[in-house]
Amino acid sequence: MDIFSISGPLAGTLTTAAFFPQAIKTWKTRSAGDISLGMSILFAAGVFLWIVYGIGIGSVPVIIANSITFVLAVTILVFKVKYR
Repeated sequence: MDIFSISGPLAGTLTTAAFFPQAIKTWKTRSAGDISLGMSILFAAGVFLWIVYGIGIGSVPVIIANSITFVLAVTILVFKVKYR
């Protein structure tokens, strides 16, 4: 296995996992005041486009990692709107 075979899946795992602590904290505290609504919308849209790209190139890892990230990003976005 070379560095590229390891770095792609690892990058996908880390960037996806990065949203779990924020989603859990927002859910527990019922507070999303410090989260930017604009950033959340742009991020969710960007991740959605990564999913479309992954489908276009037939990359299952890109589709899976970004689908999970999209669900977490939308969850945080819903919390942002709900817990204003």
